[in-house]
Amino acid sequence: MKRVLDFFKAQGTGMIFMIGLGTFLAILGPYDTSALGWPWVWLYWTGLMLLGGCSGDVALALLNRLAPNLPRWASYSLIAVMVAVPVTIAVISIQSVVGSLPPIHTWPVIYFFVLVISAGVVALTYLLERPGQAATELAVGRALTDKLPVRFRTADLIALQSEDHYLRVHTNRGDTLILMRLSDAIAAAEGLEGAQTHRSWWVARSAIDHAEKAGGRAELTLTNGITAPVSRSFYPDLRERGWI
Repeated sequence: MKRVLDFFKAQGTGMIFMIGLGTFLAILGPYDTSALGWPWVWLYWTGLMLLGGCSGDVALALLNRLAPNLPRWASYSLIAVMVAVPVTIAVISIQSVVGSLPPIHTWPVIYFFVLVISAGVVALTYLLERPGQAATELAVGRALTDKLPVRFRTADLIALQSEDHYLRVHTNRGDTLILMRLSDAIAAAEGLEGAQTHRSWWVARSAIDHAEKAGGRAELTLTNGITAPVSRSFYPDLRERGWI
């Protein structure tokens, strides 16, 4: 249960971002939605933003699986188009509940209006990810970075820690929990100088503050204050590299 709670906690930044956008749109009240009044207009827009955020995560996962080599701008463009579909269905459904079902010939128009908002949100997300993104992608592959919440994607990678079926990613901006195998994450981080120190740990060389060895066991203290264990099977290689 704790790991599940940690996973949802890690996604909190994205949820807050979407709620903030929803609040902004509720204040603006585009497309005559201000007529709903408060708090309904706020619930309307924040609900649609959260649905769009979840749909964007699903769309990103599909594109990573079906078209992993697409340029980032193309991926984001497709995500905007894909996200607009479920959100349009939600808008039509809400209108049919609070009023009457919109005529079918107006559905493409509704989709267009939703697409405008979707494209704006996706463009904003794209721009927020741009600082430092190119340098990060040279060292860490998109197979890993695309699974991270937005604020972690350009952070310095410190360590990878396997926790059952999940992976805790330690960065200089904190840590987050994602669904990924340690072996896949290590392959994605091959551009960084690092090494596996334990069957459940990988550490970046630049993140090591100091090493300690006592009682036949070794530990690496990292720059974020955590300690990574060094198992006996990996110890000789790390000692040869001069890490210990």
